[in-house]
Amino acid sequence: MEIGDNFRLDLYRFNVCGRSKMAKKTTAKIDLARAREIVRLEAKAVERLALELDENFTAAAQMIYDCRGSVVVTGIGKAGIIGQKISATLASTGTPSHFVHAAEAVHGDLGRLRGDDIAMVLSYSGESEEIVRLIALLKQLDVRMIAITGNKNSPLAEHSEKMIWLGDLEEVCPLGLAPSTSTTCMLAVGDALALTVMQARNFQAEDYGRYHPGGALGRKLITVEQAALFARGEPLPMASDKCTVQEALQEAQAGAALRHGCVLLVDKAGRLSGLLTDGDLRRGVENKNQQIHDLPVAQVMTKNPKTVKPKTLASEAMAIFHKHRIDEIPVVDDQGKPVGLIDVQDVVALRILQ
Repeated sequence: MEIGDNFRLDLYRFNVCGRSKMAKKTTAKIDLARAREIVRLEAKAVERLALELDENFTAAAQMIYDCRGSVVVTGIGKAGIIGQKISATLASTGTPSHFVHAAEAVHGDLGRLRGDDIAMVLSYSGESEEIVRLIALLKQLDVRMIAITGNKNSPLAEHSEKMIWLGDLEEVCPLGLAPSTSTTCMLAVGDALALTVMQARNFQAEDYGRYHPGGALGRKLITVEQAALFARGEPLPMASDKCTVQEALQEAQAGAALRHGCVLLVDKAGRLSGLLTDGDLRRGVENKNQQIHDLPVAQVMTKNPKTVKPKTLASEAMAIFHKHRIDEIPVVDDQGKPVGLIDVQDVVALRILQ
């Protein structure tokens, strides 16, 4: 028998005999009641943990808030996976952060840390070999540490500046071995730290959108200032509301760097008082006013136009565009002075309604 024949025979056995054996397997009995009990037990553990949070948590959160570098989250095994999520939550809510694998740290990744960073170290036992080795290295670099652990007497707890104790937890794994309850509690503490600091920073929806520009949520949270094709300080199509229509058009054309569909009209104090739009000019011509260019612009302009602020969400601007069937909206500061002009196409390009 040739080699090719052996291969074809093996393939036949796999396809025919193997499938036959798989077909004989019985359906596993999934214990739904046990699944519900696991969820309840983990929820109870998190609830107990919430009651145990004390001044150590407050001090750790203050350390993160005051940090002038990055919060470097580290761990090993399942705790390391939880650490990656915590680091991602910190970064997306206003706290610079990245993850360093505890085992990879000794193979060059220590170079990711600087003296003004804080290391958040996750380990339920607090005494695994990789963690103990990392503690000594962090001390050499003079990096301050926050520990999240279940062992108050561990090397990690002893050498960290602040320690958040998870309590004496019992894993809900049927064997009592696989990290389950402990990692759920770690994640809850990490979220609590990130979101508490987020609140302390007064981190707003528009800030969140700035860090999530690529997703649908980010597009909905982008502000007018981020969406519009203008930058503060750029020349705008602006004129005094005391001049004639002709003078307003000439001033706007001379001052603006970009072409727009309207002229922003301001009073003596520089506050927006009206708009001169294509529609205003068309209506003037339709009224057979042959001298429209010589009329005071205040007689022709649209008074009290709709406006938005730079921090207004682009989605709110889109709602104004739709409701009032307009194409451009002036952007004004807190004193009512124009700082920009947003076009409906600026917002449509973001696809914020999808």
